Amino acid sequence: MDKYALIGHPLGHSMSPLIHKQLFALSGITDYSYELIDIAPEALSDSEGILRELKGFNITIPHKTAIIPMIGEMGESAVRYNSVNCVRNDGDKFIGYNTDCDGFLRSAELLPLGGKVLLVGCGGVGRMIAIEAALHDAELTIAVIPQDIQTAQLVMAEILSKCGEARVRICQIDQIEGNFDLMINATPVGMYPKTESCAVPDSVIDNCLSFFDVIYNPNETLLMKKARERGKIAIGGAAMLVYQAVKAHELWYGGEFAAEDISAIIKQVEAEVDRMNSAQ
Repeated sequence: MDKYALIGHPLGHSMSPLIHKQLFALSGITDYSYELIDIAPEALSDSEGILRELKGFNITIPHKTAIIPMIGEMGESAVRYNSVNCVRNDGDKFIGYNTDCDGFLRSAELLPLGGKVLLVGCGGVGRMIAIEAALHDAELTIAVIPQDIQTAQLVMAEILSKCGEARVRICQIDQIEGNFDLMINATPVGMYPKTESCAVPDSVIDNCLSFFDVIYNPNETLLMKKARERGKIAIGGAAMLVYQAVKAHELWYGGEFAAEDISAIIKQVEAEVDRMNSAQ
């Protein structure tokens, strides 16, 4: 039996078992296990033996960087972000990847990532999205709260070191001006249970043509709701969550999946989110 897992701390409720169960089923794989392994930060270095028993594993906070000393070979995306969220065990070595960027790019492939892009927030996943937008030749505006200006400046410097001709500027969220082809919310504003919050004022929504929100709970954030009421495209984070798992299966054993099957899994995730929230 091939063993797989998600490691992190604290894990709490995770959509990973549901998503990976469906992906293994689509691949016709039945002789496997996928478990959640909660590993405290101070225990990670002593857990290598447990991890060596796994055919592959996913990684969430706080281990995405701390795992790197165990990695024998880094994929291109893992090197680019100095962050690993997926590992394939080749027997003699761990190979580390970053599938977060794959999840984002696949779920946002119908959006104008190469146009005028407004990114709200730049920590964690926001940093990755900022770099990907710049690499796709976006005219990028990073909007943050005042206390995150320095973080945004570091991200901008990183972007310019990777792409010297990148077009990027920084502003405070309450000082956003201009029109944008795409707005991306990479903040937790609007996440369950504080669903009545919106990352930007209505005036900014009016000046954006399409939207991507990394939040997957709720399925439709207030930002997305307001955008759709204005007849605009708005995509939520469930697709990103599923597509990064799809990439893991491609890396682990060469899995191949039809678009309609992935769409069905995204709908399952959204239904489970609704079920969880209604049970609260």
